[in-house]
Amino acid sequence: MFIATNPTTGEELKSYPLHDAAQVEEALKASRETYASWKSTSFSERADLLNRVAQVMEDDIESLAEWMTLEMGKPVGEAHGEVKKSILCARHYAEKAEEYLAPVSIESDAHHSYVQHLPVGSILGILPWNAPFWLAFRFCAPAIMAGNVCLMKHDPHVPGCAEAIADCFIKAGAPAGLMQNLRLSTEQIADVIKDDTVQGVSLTGSSGAGSQVAALAGKEIKPVVLELGGSDPSLILVDADLNRASEVLTLSRIINAGQSCIAAKRIIVEAPVYEAFIERFQARLAELVVGDPADETSNVGPIARDELRQAMHRQVTQTVEQGGRCLMGGEIPEGKGYFYPVTLLVDVEPGMVAACEETFGPIAVVMKAESEAHALELANDTPYGLAASIWTADRAKAEQMSVKIEAGQVAINGIVKTDPRLPSGGIKRSGLGRELGPQGIHEFVNAQQVWVG
Repeated sequence: MFIATNPTTGEELKSYPLHDAAQVEEALKASRETYASWKSTSFSERADLLNRVAQVMEDDIESLAEWMTLEMGKPVGEAHGEVKKSILCARHYAEKAEEYLAPVSIESDAHHSYVQHLPVGSILGILPWNAPFWLAFRFCAPAIMAGNVCLMKHDPHVPGCAEAIADCFIKAGAPAGLMQNLRLSTEQIADVIKDDTVQGVSLTGSSGAGSQVAALAGKEIKPVVLELGGSDPSLILVDADLNRASEVLTLSRIINAGQSCIAAKRIIVEAPVYEAFIERFQARLAELVVGDPADETSNVGPIARDELRQAMHRQVTQTVEQGGRCLMGGEIPEGKGYFYPVTLLVDVEPGMVAACEETFGPIAVVMKAESEAHALELANDTPYGLAASIWTADRAKAEQMSVKIEAGQVAINGIVKTDPRLPSGGIKRSGLGRELGPQGIHEFVNAQQVWVG
């Protein structure tokens, strides 16, 4: 049973039964049947469908955004933004897929030799709760435009969001098996991955979940894309614009109540500007309003579930016990819902919990670096490698430093974000493969070599 709970009140919203074996088999059959015809459609036909889906979403932004506010506590303004970003993703791939997948000629001993990019079949997307619409479209838009079909296994805590996403395709007139929502248990997921219908798996989630799915997919010899956790560093060098950095990093750390894989997790500041940055950063954080996500004046909503809040609070208390200083927040408030205050931890050192574990909530962690070289050392001192940012007036130096950053993406003097036009993904325990951009659509295609004598 999938149970949707409103994290603002802690009250149950609605329960949804799991799909039984017969329903799963019916979905797999529909997926196979739809793929048999969809793989032969033209790029223009696929684009027409995806653009219709985008229009359905645009016409219904209010109610789609409301699902996120209700089920996972996303502030209403951010929820509207996520729907719009999902629409942008759909339209981007509708426009660019043919260009991204154009055949590439390669010289050889042939009269003509080239690589063409063909669909592979049904792709299973295993998705988390923290950005339910965006992560669904990041997965399905390129796959569908490549000629594949999609099976979506969404998080148990956002079943209403999942139904709404699938319904957008139904309203747009998509073939029945093109984008299906499956409510599956952990055991059922394994069976679906093993099924011959599925020819690829995309997972966004924890490193533990990614490891298990990758092992199973590897055993079945099926490709995977994994976007996993992060402990993303932001390097503040002595010549950085501290006002701008504190403003942008406040947003980066607090968006979606800090429940974002690519949020700024460890802010590493060079010693000469350490105190000055903390003063500005704390002032920015203190302006944020924690409250009902349906209220447009709220900047920070609740944590999605109470066990997540408790785990986050453990990270705070253990870090303080280890010698970190808590300048604001750090206490679970009384009352309904799963709220947690904006919290600022400073003087955090390597080995402390908040420096070692991924912090998934409104917790800002500041560390001191004695030099640029030390800042780089601290940045890479993590098992994760998702994203990073560098703040300095010397952009050329920052670009040189980016080569030494162990991460899948680096932002210079700006917020780390995902963009349909640019590839996104991590290294080390942050995952493998890429989503978005031209690289993302190439993950689930057959790069078929053709040699013409």
